[in-house]
Amino acid sequence: MARPELVIRTTREDDWREVRDLRLEMLRDTPIAFGDRYERAIEFDESEWRTRAKRGESATQTVIVAIEDDRWVGTMGCFVPDAATGPLLVGVYVTPDRRGGGSGVTDALLDEIERWAAGRADTLRLEVHEDNPRARRYYERRGFSYTGHSREYELEPGGLELEMVKRLR
Repeated sequence: MARPELVIRTTREDDWREVRDLRLEMLRDTPIAFGDRYERAIEFDESEWRTRAKRGESATQTVIVAIEDDRWVGTMGCFVPDAATGPLLVGVYVTPDRRGGGSGVTDALLDEIERWAAGRADTLRLEVHEDNPRARRYYERRGFSYTGHSREYELEPGGLELEMVKRLR
């Protein structure tokens, strides 16, 4: 059986339902990873979801999605909080049955984010929870290194968000 075609693209305002559904899946699957809670997000109205979906159309931030046969299987976002720190990778998620090196979903998403970020700065930063070893190993394999900076994670169960950076050019 042939593997479904993988489409990588930015989100658009009209994608608000898919953005909502994937975000709620993310929050149920990995509650320590997104600085938000399912119980809060489920209460958002259509206007909020449209605003979030429209981020992919912005010049100052992006949201990239991976779609296989109309099924949204992953997402990553990036924005520039300030010129001094440069682009920050956020909202990284791949649905459980598409995780791992064999599917190519994570790599395809990160490749696109890195292209976007390289047009704005020399480096790409991210924060990863100390209790997320799978993500930490992936970022290390992709060339990210720890900066030595960390911050307290604001939601339960607490812990630290570890900063990593990758030189893009």
